[in-house]
Amino acid sequence: MNNQTKIQILNSTQLKLLAAFLMVLDHIHQTFIVFNPPLWLTYLGRLVFPLFLFTLAEGFYYTKNRKQYLLRLLYGSWGMTVLTTALQIILPNDNVVLMNNAFTTLFLTGVYIWIWDRFLKAVQNRQWLRITTSILLALIPIIAAIPSLLVVTFTENLSPQITQVLLMASLLIPNILLAEGGFLMILLGVVFYICRDWRWLQIGALCFLSFLVYLSGNHMQSFMAAAAIPMLLYNGQRGKGLKSFFYIFYPVHLTILYIGATLLSRLI
Repeated sequence: MNNQTKIQILNSTQLKLLAAFLMVLDHIHQTFIVFNPPLWLTYLGRLVFPLFLFTLAEGFYYTKNRKQYLLRLLYGSWGMTVLTTALQIILPNDNVVLMNNAFTTLFLTGVYIWIWDRFLKAVQNRQWLRITTSILLALIPIIAAIPSLLVVTFTENLSPQITQVLLMASLLIPNILLAEGGFLMILLGVVFYICRDWRWLQIGALCFLSFLVYLSGNHMQSFMAAAAIPMLLYNGQRGKGLKSFFYIFYPVHLTILYIGATLLSRLI
């Protein structure tokens, strides 16, 4: 047993459980912000997206049914949109804005991974039509951002009816503009997939992106480079999976935290 094998003690399920725990800490900071929670909670939360993207790249490679995988993420994206909208209508909280929808980012990452494989195979087989359609498919999540851009740019000039239709289109069709974490997170997930046989390249991509984020002035987000540590501990095994747990845990814990923070702020 070499030294590298000795330190690789975490499987994919354990990485996701770690990410879920850190996500709770981050969301505690988000929802209880009015009570001035410690900043280290959200610093630790910066590791969450890289870890979920890393495990997504692994899961998407090994899954036997990519279509079902993507559909689960898409349904999760729609469900989170409905949930966060309903929560803020039923129980308003001026201190918290719920725009959490990691499922959208993970779905789009999966879509681009699928497109990448499709494109690569087409290039290898010199299928020019398939190459062209792959490029066009890659543009869809970008084009789908147009309704959101119209709402943001021309809010004052649009009728309420048109605004409502555009917003509904934006919410139902996942696009890069509304993806939590932005397009760079989607790109990071695709790079994780492409470099999945070269762990140090994956970590290098994470650190490089973190460095760029740091240079942009977002020092807190650059702390996501720390996700390299659990990534190094990954042993390449799936673990128990717990597939349904993560789809349920994400909306449930956020709902509990939001309701708890809102009610507590009204009592004090």
